[in-house]
Amino acid sequence: MSPAAPEARLKELGLQLPDAPKPLASYVPFVRTGDLVYVSGQVPIRGGQVTHVGKVGAEVDVEAAQEAAAVCAKNALAVLRQAAGGSLDNVVRIVKITGFVAAAKGFTDIPLVVNGASDLLFEVFGEAGRHARAAVGAAELPLGVPVEIELIAQVR
Repeated sequence: MSPAAPEARLKELGLQLPDAPKPLASYVPFVRTGDLVYVSGQVPIRGGQVTHVGKVGAEVDVEAAQEAAAVCAKNALAVLRQAAGGSLDNVVRIVKITGFVAAAKGFTDIPLVVNGASDLLFEVFGEAGRHARAAVGAAELPLGVPVEIELIAQVR
């Protein structure tokens, strides 16, 4: 039995993607070159409001930061859906994600935070959601958010 298509999986999981967020500065939400789509970094914004603020390991615990990473991933998928002609079923695979984590001094569980995005992508795409990854600690992120996620995907 083959895995469900990504759009069907979203419904099975009860996940609804937001409208693709508008850029916060002077950049485009994505660039498509050939069969690759580069999605600009997404922060945890829902309905135009930041969902989480603070540094992980201080004001934000790992579980809340993972939730923020999942919000970022949903925003990235909304942009990817737009870039893939309106359907995630046109996505061949998630190639790579980069997660940036605003980390308090001494906080080193950065990969655990980024798992919030990675796990969501695997749930939606199955094996095609497994990806290369970088998880990077940062002093500060835009709007004071704890996490930012960017991704690269291959599309049809």
